[in-house]
Amino acid sequence: VLNGKKVSGKDPDFESALVELEALVAKMETGEFTLEESLVAFERGVELTRQCRSALEQAELRIRALMPDGSEAPIDEVDTDADG
Repeated sequence: VLNGKKVSGKDPDFESALVELEALVAKMETGEFTLEESLVAFERGVELTRQCRSALEQAELRIRALMPDGSEAPIDEVDTDADG
């Protein structure tokens, strides 16, 4: 438990993890945490960072799967005409 919030359980989605991480960093920057609270917050921050990175990697894989022939063309250059 960190600041009255349970920090384990189901992983948050990317947006929730990012919001939580940003709030955590802001609180840590105030310098008001005890050493133990700082360590717990740091551990949670690392966990959230890994979750965000994993979500971004998964999104990249999904995007690459949609690209023709595995090309790396920017999305705006991909033909999105449904008529083909």
